[in-house]
Amino acid sequence: MPKTMSINAGSSSLKWKLYEMPAEEVIASGIVERIGLNDSIFTIKYGDGEKFEQVLDIEDHAIAVELLLKQLIELSIIQDFNDISGVGHRVVAGGEIFQDSALVTEEVIQQIEDLSEFAPLHNPANATGIKAFREILPDITSVAVFDTSFHQTMPKVNYLYSIPMEYYEKYNARKYGAHGISHQYVSERAAEMLGRPLEELKIITCHLGNGASITAVDGGKSVDTSMGFTPLAGVTMGTRSGDIDASLLPFLMEKLGLNTIDEMIYILNNKSGLKGLSGVSSDMRDLEDVEDTNEKAAIALRIFANRVQKYIGSYIATMNGCDAIVFTAGIGENGVETRKEIIDGITTFGVELDDERNNVRGKERIISTDDSKVKVLLIPTDEEVMIAREVERFKNQK
Repeated sequence: MPKTMSINAGSSSLKWKLYEMPAEEVIASGIVERIGLNDSIFTIKYGDGEKFEQVLDIEDHAIAVELLLKQLIELSIIQDFNDISGVGHRVVAGGEIFQDSALVTEEVIQQIEDLSEFAPLHNPANATGIKAFREILPDITSVAVFDTSFHQTMPKVNYLYSIPMEYYEKYNARKYGAHGISHQYVSERAAEMLGRPLEELKIITCHLGNGASITAVDGGKSVDTSMGFTPLAGVTMGTRSGDIDASLLPFLMEKLGLNTIDEMIYILNNKSGLKGLSGVSSDMRDLEDVEDTNEKAAIALRIFANRVQKYIGSYIATMNGCDAIVFTAGIGENGVETRKEIIDGITTFGVELDDERNNVRGKERIISTDDSKVKVLLIPTDEEVMIAREVERFKNQK
């Protein structure tokens, strides 16, 4: 049967899953870490709990891909390169160019690189991963799947900032959002779990991890999302500030003696959020361990829940109703107390959590009471399978 790979390339990493398609059966998965550095870590999980791990120096993504494919053959996971008929690549920023996933061409790769100003830490690495696979597997179906494409259905009233219109017209300064692949997956899965057509549902999806975003999904389409021009905006996150008054930036720069806006943005991206508020950690679990004795940690947790509640409330207004709220990603899937605090603060909207059903980590289920007007669901996200499905869609169009 044909096999498809889902690829998520970072600046120094390459995460992947290999699927038997169209059965969507995971055959193997793994990651190559510390690419370009000494002691790169090369890991493959396959079979019945089997694991291959090797530490070696891997100079670049092209070498990482070559080693990966050869090792898949040596482990008899595939017989030869021809077993792989498609590769899907996650790309963070598609701007306004990519309203949908796209077959990879030289032009598409160039456009992805040109869009790097919108995601300077991600798009260059995504393009590198694409080129590395194309060099070894030039004839297979290669698809770029964009995190921003799902949000291209937002109306102008929601994606435009209240700044001079010429800044949008000349420079594409607008809200783009992120985590679109995840939001699309869990909203579609929620409709299946509820046994209702997605087109009839108003769903609020909460992708809560170290990076976090909330999306209003009306009839299967994203109509608003919390992240903005970059993933810095929105709710409080692990190390990111989320929404902030822009006038605070020059004030703090003067007080801190900072000379460039890049220094300030670095602080907002890397030293803020839960980490900055608590002074303890960016990890929710660490804060929960000390919240009874550490006031700052406790406040950080309350602020996180508060910001999510505010977005949920605003999106209920945006859609003039809500049928379901979905929790996903690391915190969303495992944060029992966080989910409870968020929902307990918005019961006025007709949403009631069942404490027993909610007492679970990482298991797909409905966690609201039977009589809750708004259903609450826990759905582990699966961005990789969404990428693989996109590859299959393009295969079928050939």
